[in-house]
Amino acid sequence: MRTHRFSTVSEFLDAAKEMVESGRPFLAQLLVEEAADRAGDPAEADRIRAEWLGPNYRKQG
Repeated sequence: MRTHRFSTVSEFLDAAKEMVESGRPFLAQLLVEEAADRAGDPAEADRIRAEWLGPNYRKQG
């Protein structure tokens, strides 16, 4: 099994897309949440979450 180390928001979102395509929606959600957390701008984080997780998504905790 390959180990991936992501460092950019784009890399996290690319990996999330791969997880969706391979039928792993929960892992995709985790990757999207991490990408949003790493976005430097709160508006960008909100956009990522809305685009990937839906407009009604609310981050837990």
